[in-house]
Amino acid sequence: MNFDWSDLAFGSKNKVNNLHAVFVPAPRDISTARFRQLVQTYLPKQNILLGFSKEQYVEGFEDQPQFRMLEEAKVRELIDRINQNAKTTHKIYTLSYFQRELSYVLQKLSFSNVILVRGSWKHTFHTLPAYYTLIEAKVPYTFVSPFTSTAEAQAYEKDIEVKLHTWLGMYMSETYTEAGMLDLSSKAAKLSFDYSFQTGVVVGKRTSPQSKKYSLLLGAFNKVVPYQTYAMHNGNSREEHFSPPHDLNYYDTVHAEMELLVWALYKKASLKDTTMFINLLPCPTCSRILSQTELSEIVYTIDHSDGYAIKMLEAAGKKVRRLIP
Repeated sequence: MNFDWSDLAFGSKNKVNNLHAVFVPAPRDISTARFRQLVQTYLPKQNILLGFSKEQYVEGFEDQPQFRMLEEAKVRELIDRINQNAKTTHKIYTLSYFQRELSYVLQKLSFSNVILVRGSWKHTFHTLPAYYTLIEAKVPYTFVSPFTSTAEAQAYEKDIEVKLHTWLGMYMSETYTEAGMLDLSSKAAKLSFDYSFQTGVVVGKRTSPQSKKYSLLLGAFNKVVPYQTYAMHNGNSREEHFSPPHDLNYYDTVHAEMELLVWALYKKASLKDTTMFINLLPCPTCSRILSQTELSEIVYTIDHSDGYAIKMLEAAGKKVRRLIP
Protein backbone atom coordinates (compact mmCIF):
# COMPACT_ATOMS: atom_id res chain seq x y z
CA MET A 1 0.00 0.00 0.00
CA ASN A 2 1.17 3.49 -0.84
CA PHE A 3 0.49 6.33 1.58
CA ASP A 4 0.72 10.09 1.12
CA TRP A 5 1.18 12.42 4.06
CA SER A 6 -1.28 14.89 2.52
CA ASP A 7 -3.97 12.24 3.08
CA LEU A 8 -2.75 11.13 6.51
CA ALA A 9 -2.03 14.52 8.07
CA PHE A 10 -5.63 15.26 9.03
CA GLY A 11 -7.02 11.74 8.85
CA SER A 12 -6.69 8.45 10.66
CA LYS A 13 -3.15 7.18 11.17
CA ASN A 14 -4.24 3.65 12.16
CA LYS A 15 -3.40 1.97 8.86
CA VAL A 16 0.22 3.05 9.27
CA ASN A 17 0.51 2.68 13.00
CA ASN A 18 -0.86 -0.86 12.92
CA LEU A 19 1.99 -1.92 10.64
CA HIS A 20 4.50 -1.69 13.51
CA ALA A 21 6.99 -0.96 10.77
CA VAL A 22 10.59 0.14 10.64
CA PHE A 23 10.61 3.54 8.91
CA VAL A 24 13.21 4.58 6.36
CA PRO A 25 12.73 8.36 5.89
CA ALA A 26 13.02 9.47 2.28
CA PRO A 27 16.61 8.60 1.37
CA ARG A 28 19.05 10.17 -1.02
CA ASP A 29 19.64 8.15 -4.17
CA ILE A 30 20.83 4.60 -3.54
CA SER A 31 21.49 1.71 -5.89
CA THR A 32 19.01 -1.12 -6.28
CA ALA A 33 21.71 -3.39 -4.85
CA ARG A 34 21.85 -1.25 -1.69
CA PHE A 35 18.05 -1.26 -1.49
CA ARG A 36 18.09 -5.06 -1.64
CA GLN A 37 20.61 -5.13 1.21
CA LEU A 38 18.36 -2.98 3.39
CA VAL A 39 15.35 -5.13 2.57
CA GLN A 40 17.27 -8.31 3.42
CA THR A 41 18.33 -6.79 6.74
CA TYR A 42 14.98 -5.50 7.98
CA LEU A 43 12.09 -7.17 6.14
CA PRO A 44 12.50 -10.63 7.74
CA LYS A 45 11.78 -9.06 11.13
CA GLN A 46 9.06 -6.53 10.38
CA ASN A 47 7.23 -4.46 7.80
CA ILE A 48 9.14 -1.64 6.13
CA LEU A 49 7.71 1.82 5.50
CA LEU A 50 9.89 3.50 2.89
CA GLY A 51 9.69 7.25 2.49
CA PHE A 52 9.85 9.07 -0.81
CA SER A 53 10.57 12.76 -1.10
CA LYS A 54 8.34 14.91 -3.26
CA GLU A 55 11.41 16.99 -4.02
CA GLN A 56 14.05 15.82 -6.49
CA TYR A 57 17.01 16.84 -4.31
CA VAL A 58 17.86 17.12 -0.64
CA GLU A 59 16.24 20.39 0.41
CA GLY A 60 18.94 23.08 0.33
CA PHE A 61 21.10 21.15 -2.15
CA GLU A 62 18.98 21.69 -5.26
CA ASP A 63 20.51 20.73 -8.63
CA GLN A 64 23.48 19.00 -6.98
CA PRO A 65 23.72 15.48 -8.39
CA GLN A 66 25.48 14.11 -5.28
CA PHE A 67 22.35 15.00 -3.28
CA ARG A 68 19.68 13.63 -5.58
CA MET A 69 16.86 11.85 -3.75
CA LEU A 70 15.77 8.27 -4.43
CA GLU A 71 13.01 8.17 -7.03
CA GLU A 72 10.18 5.72 -6.53
CA ALA A 73 10.39 4.48 -10.10
CA LYS A 74 13.88 3.13 -9.44
CA VAL A 75 12.72 0.58 -6.86
CA ARG A 76 8.99 0.24 -7.54
CA GLU A 77 9.31 -2.93 -9.62
CA LEU A 78 11.43 -4.57 -6.93
CA ILE A 79 8.99 -3.55 -4.18
CA ASP A 80 6.05 -4.98 -6.11
CA ARG A 81 7.89 -8.21 -6.79
CA ILE A 82 8.75 -8.66 -3.12
CA ASN A 83 5.22 -7.87 -1.98
CA GLN A 84 3.73 -10.36 -4.46
CA ASN A 85 5.87 -13.18 -3.08
CA ALA A 86 3.52 -15.39 -1.07
CA LYS A 87 6.39 -16.59 1.09
CA THR A 88 7.12 -13.05 2.33
CA THR A 89 5.56 -12.60 5.77
CA HIS A 90 6.17 -8.87 5.92
CA LYS A 91 5.59 -6.23 3.26
CA ILE A 92 7.10 -2.98 2.02
CA TYR A 93 4.85 0.07 2.22
CA THR A 94 5.65 3.55 0.95
CA LEU A 95 4.98 7.07 2.19
CA SER A 96 5.36 10.21 0.07
CA TYR A 97 5.88 13.60 1.71
CA PHE A 98 7.73 16.90 1.44
CA GLN A 99 11.00 16.92 3.35
CA ARG A 100 9.85 19.83 5.51
CA GLU A 101 7.07 17.54 6.82
CA LEU A 102 9.40 14.90 8.29
CA SER A 103 9.10 16.16 11.87
CA TYR A 104 5.32 15.89 11.68
CA VAL A 105 5.55 12.41 10.19
CA LEU A 106 7.79 11.28 13.04
CA GLN A 107 5.56 12.96 15.62
CA LYS A 108 2.20 11.65 14.45
CA LEU A 109 3.06 8.13 13.27
CA SER A 110 4.35 5.18 15.29
CA PHE A 111 7.42 3.17 14.29
CA SER A 112 9.45 0.45 15.92
CA ASN A 113 12.69 1.89 14.61
CA VAL A 114 13.95 4.54 12.19
CA ILE A 115 16.71 3.88 9.66
CA LEU A 116 18.50 7.03 8.48
CA VAL A 117 20.46 6.90 5.23
CA ARG A 118 23.36 9.32 5.58
CA GLY A 119 23.43 12.22 3.14
CA SER A 120 19.63 12.48 2.98
CA TRP A 121 19.39 15.85 4.81
CA LYS A 122 21.21 19.18 5.06
CA HIS A 123 23.33 19.85 8.17
CA THR A 124 24.01 17.31 10.88
CA PHE A 125 20.95 15.30 11.90
CA HIS A 126 21.23 16.09 15.62
CA THR A 127 20.80 19.81 14.87
CA LEU A 128 17.50 19.26 13.03
CA PRO A 129 13.95 19.32 14.46
CA ALA A 130 13.43 15.70 13.35
CA TYR A 131 16.14 14.54 15.76
CA TYR A 132 14.43 16.15 18.76
CA THR A 133 11.10 14.65 17.68
CA LEU A 134 12.67 11.17 17.71
CA ILE A 135 14.28 11.73 21.09
CA GLU A 136 11.05 13.00 22.63
CA ALA A 137 9.16 10.00 21.23
CA LYS A 138 11.93 7.65 22.45
CA VAL A 139 12.12 5.97 19.06
CA PRO A 140 15.46 4.25 18.38
CA TYR A 141 17.27 5.24 15.21
CA THR A 142 20.23 3.93 13.24
CA PHE A 143 22.47 5.62 10.66
CA VAL A 144 23.30 3.52 7.60
CA SER A 145 25.41 4.00 4.50
CA PRO A 146 23.83 4.76 1.12
CA PHE A 147 26.34 2.37 -0.47
CA THR A 148 26.76 -1.39 -0.58
CA SER A 149 30.52 -1.23 -0.11
CA THR A 150 33.62 0.94 -0.23
CA ALA A 151 34.02 0.04 -3.89
CA GLU A 152 30.52 1.30 -4.71
CA ALA A 153 31.06 4.49 -2.70
CA GLN A 154 34.29 5.26 -4.55
CA ALA A 155 32.78 4.42 -7.94
CA TYR A 156 29.86 6.76 -7.21
CA GLU A 157 32.25 9.61 -6.43
CA LYS A 158 34.14 9.10 -9.68
CA ASP A 159 30.94 8.99 -11.68
CA ILE A 160 29.62 12.22 -10.16
CA GLU A 161 32.91 14.14 -10.13
CA VAL A 162 33.35 13.68 -13.86
CA LYS A 163 30.33 15.94 -14.21
CA LEU A 164 31.22 18.37 -11.45
CA HIS A 165 34.84 19.19 -12.15
CA THR A 166 34.19 20.84 -15.47
CA TRP A 167 33.19 24.02 -13.61
CA LEU A 168 36.60 25.71 -13.37
CA GLY A 169 37.39 25.55 -17.07
CA MET A 170 33.99 27.00 -17.86
CA TYR A 171 34.75 30.26 -16.06
CA MET A 172 38.48 30.87 -16.56
CA SER A 173 38.15 32.90 -19.76
CA GLU A 174 35.91 35.63 -18.31
CA THR A 175 36.46 38.54 -15.91
CA TYR A 176 34.19 39.12 -12.92
CA THR A 177 32.98 41.74 -10.48
CA GLU A 178 33.35 41.12 -6.75
CA ALA A 179 29.76 39.86 -6.66
CA GLY A 180 30.58 37.60 -9.59
CA MET A 181 33.61 36.17 -7.79
CA LEU A 182 31.52 35.43 -4.71
CA ASP A 183 29.01 33.73 -6.95
CA LEU A 184 31.84 31.55 -8.26
CA SER A 185 32.79 30.66 -4.68
CA SER A 186 29.19 29.53 -4.15
CA LYS A 187 29.41 27.42 -7.30
CA ALA A 188 32.65 25.88 -6.01
CA ALA A 189 30.99 25.08 -2.68
CA LYS A 190 28.43 22.94 -4.49
CA LEU A 191 31.17 20.51 -5.48
CA SER A 192 31.50 19.36 -1.86
CA PHE A 193 29.90 16.16 -0.61
CA ASP A 194 29.89 17.53 2.95
CA TYR A 195 26.24 17.83 3.91
CA SER A 196 27.18 19.51 7.22
CA PHE A 197 28.25 22.69 5.43
CA GLN A 198 29.57 23.43 1.95
CA THR A 199 32.37 26.00 1.69
CA GLY A 200 33.70 27.33 -1.60
CA VAL A 201 36.62 29.62 -2.34
CA VAL A 202 38.11 31.25 -5.43
CA VAL A 203 41.15 33.44 -5.91
CA GLY A 204 41.27 36.24 -8.43
CA LYS A 205 43.54 39.06 -9.49
CA ARG A 206 42.45 42.50 -10.57
CA THR A 207 42.80 42.95 -14.33
CA SER A 208 44.57 46.24 -13.56
CA PRO A 209 45.46 47.96 -10.24
CA GLN A 210 42.41 50.24 -10.36
CA SER A 211 40.03 47.81 -12.02
CA LYS A 212 36.93 46.46 -10.35
CA LYS A 213 37.12 43.30 -12.45
CA TYR A 214 38.98 40.12 -11.55
CA SER A 215 40.45 37.23 -13.47
CA LEU A 216 39.76 33.81 -11.96
CA LEU A 217 42.98 31.98 -11.03
CA LEU A 218 42.06 29.12 -8.70
CA GLY A 219 39.09 27.55 -6.98
CA ALA A 220 38.48 24.95 -4.30
CA PHE A 221 35.93 23.62 -1.82
CA ASN A 222 35.85 21.73 1.47
CA LYS A 223 36.60 18.27 0.17
CA VAL A 224 35.64 15.18 2.15
CA VAL A 225 38.69 12.94 2.49
CA PRO A 226 40.11 10.43 1.80
CA TYR A 227 37.33 10.30 -0.79
CA GLN A 228 34.19 12.38 -1.12
CA THR A 229 31.70 9.67 -0.16
CA TYR A 230 33.75 8.52 2.84
CA ALA A 231 31.63 10.20 5.55
CA MET A 232 28.37 9.04 3.99
CA HIS A 233 29.65 5.48 3.89
CA ASN A 234 31.63 5.23 7.14
CA GLY A 235 29.96 7.82 9.36
CA ASN A 236 29.83 11.60 9.61
CA SER A 237 32.26 12.67 12.37
CA ARG A 238 30.05 15.52 13.51
CA GLU A 239 27.03 13.24 13.80
CA GLU A 240 28.97 10.44 15.47
CA HIS A 241 30.21 12.85 18.18
CA PHE A 242 27.13 15.14 18.36
CA SER A 243 29.40 18.02 17.41
CA PRO A 244 27.80 21.50 17.67
CA PRO A 245 27.92 23.95 14.75
CA HIS A 246 31.36 25.55 14.17
CA ASP A 247 33.07 22.92 16.35
CA LEU A 248 36.60 22.39 15.02
CA ASN A 249 37.25 19.10 16.81
CA TYR A 250 35.27 16.85 14.47
CA TYR A 251 34.91 17.19 10.73
CA ASP A 252 35.53 15.08 7.63
CA THR A 253 36.94 17.60 5.17
CA VAL A 254 40.01 19.51 4.19
CA HIS A 255 38.89 23.11 4.68
CA ALA A 256 38.37 24.93 1.40
CA GLU A 257 41.18 27.42 2.09
CA MET A 258 43.68 24.63 2.71
CA GLU A 259 42.50 22.73 -0.35
CA LEU A 260 43.09 25.90 -2.35
CA LEU A 261 46.66 26.22 -1.03
CA VAL A 262 47.25 22.59 -2.04
CA TRP A 263 46.05 23.40 -5.54
CA ALA A 264 48.22 26.53 -5.66
CA LEU A 265 51.26 24.40 -4.85
CA TYR A 266 50.24 21.77 -7.39
CA LYS A 267 49.71 24.40 -10.10
CA LYS A 268 52.76 26.41 -8.97
CA ALA A 269 50.47 29.45 -8.90
CA SER A 270 51.53 32.66 -7.16
CA LEU A 271 49.13 34.20 -4.67
CA LYS A 272 50.97 37.52 -4.59
CA ASP A 273 48.60 40.52 -4.72
CA THR A 274 45.53 38.32 -5.15
CA THR A 275 42.11 38.41 -3.51
CA MET A 276 40.42 35.41 -1.94
CA PHE A 277 36.64 35.24 -2.19
CA ILE A 278 34.99 32.78 0.18
CA ASN A 279 31.43 32.22 1.36
CA LEU A 280 32.48 31.57 5.00
CA LEU A 281 35.02 33.58 6.99
CA PRO A 282 38.06 31.34 7.60
CA CYS A 283 38.24 29.47 10.90
CA PRO A 284 40.98 30.38 13.42
CA THR A 285 43.34 27.63 12.23
CA CYS A 286 42.98 28.50 8.55
CA SER A 287 43.28 32.23 9.24
CA ARG A 288 46.61 31.72 11.01
CA ILE A 289 47.95 29.81 8.00
CA LEU A 290 46.54 32.34 5.52
CA SER A 291 48.26 35.14 7.45
CA GLN A 292 51.56 33.64 6.24
CA THR A 293 50.65 33.71 2.54
CA GLU A 294 51.03 36.45 -0.07
CA LEU A 295 47.27 36.94 -0.36
CA SER A 296 46.53 40.62 -0.11
CA GLU A 297 42.80 40.55 0.58
CA ILE A 298 40.01 38.28 1.79
CA VAL A 299 36.38 38.96 0.89
CA TYR A 300 33.73 36.83 2.64
CA THR A 301 29.98 36.58 3.19
CA ILE A 302 29.21 34.63 6.40
CA ASP A 303 30.86 35.33 9.77
CA HIS A 304 32.63 32.61 11.80
CA SER A 305 34.30 32.24 15.21
CA ASP A 306 33.36 35.70 16.46
CA GLY A 307 35.51 37.38 13.84
CA TYR A 308 38.81 35.87 14.99
CA ALA A 309 40.07 35.71 11.39
CA ILE A 310 39.49 39.42 10.84
CA LYS A 311 41.76 40.37 13.73
CA MET A 312 44.41 37.81 12.76
CA LEU A 313 44.50 38.65 9.06
CA GLU A 314 44.40 42.41 9.53
CA ALA A 315 47.25 42.15 12.04
CA ALA A 316 49.19 40.35 9.31
CA GLY A 317 48.61 43.23 6.89
CA LYS A 318 45.75 41.71 4.92
CA LYS A 319 42.63 43.58 3.98
CA VAL A 320 39.41 41.86 5.06
CA ARG A 321 35.96 42.83 3.83
CA ARG A 322 32.51 41.38 4.22
CA LEU A 323 30.33 41.55 1.14
CA ILE A 324 26.74 40.37 1.09
CA PRO A 325 25.50 39.99 -2.50
